[in-house]
Amino acid sequence: MTKSTTPPVEFGAPAEMRLYRIVAGQIQQMIRDQKILPGTRLPSERDLSTQLDVSRASVREALIALELTGVIEVRGGSGIYVNEKTDAPADIKGAGCGPFEVLSARRLIEGEVAAMAAKMATDSAVDAIMQTVSDMERFSDDRVKNEQADRAFHMAIATATGNSALILVLSNLWDERGHLWSKMEEHFHTEDLRRETLTDHRRILEAIAARDPAGARRAMRAHLERVTREFSRGWGVKGSARVPDKKTD
Repeated sequence: MTKSTTPPVEFGAPAEMRLYRIVAGQIQQMIRDQKILPGTRLPSERDLSTQLDVSRASVREALIALELTGVIEVRGGSGIYVNEKTDAPADIKGAGCGPFEVLSARRLIEGEVAAMAAKMATDSAVDAIMQTVSDMERFSDDRVKNEQADRAFHMAIATATGNSALILVLSNLWDERGHLWSKMEEHFHTEDLRRETLTDHRRILEAIAARDPAGARRAMRAHLERVTREFSRGWGVKGSARVPDKKTD
């Protein structure tokens, strides 16, 4: 059997490599070495995680990156397969942080931001947060506008702290939602997710409006943990595995 001549995907210089890029390169090397043949189904995330000694979150981010390049294909209800032929790989050097990296950072930061907002928010700041919740509800059937209102909600909370550094940090984290995040959402963003997010946002708003820092912190962390779980659930195929909440590196 002739080995694949598909050129390797360039995932960036070693000094710039993020973990998911390294894992993506390792999986592609397995394909080039014919340990996984073109047209065949990939091992489960659990098995790849064990073989490569990394978290399942890193494996999932790597698979999303490889899907973006056309190296693999996710077939609903069937599994993840190596493409028989691939076109020139897409350039994902500017893809930024992995989605689980971003969510992990947001869980650490935004809980404290919400707590601070509960202490510092003026009545007008609370009204601004409330407006974003109303917008999310109004645009529940419009994915693009709903996502815009989602970002506006989190940024309104950061603005309510009165701390320009926190506003900048949160804005930068949202800007890291690049190609990998978009592809992840294609698989896992649903109407149910939007409804649950709206419920979470109402709880966060209620705690901030009640000037309850501890409650706001808990509600924000619970919200981001739930989103992480949603993005960590199986692909809807036999053998898929959930990503542990605590291993999102």
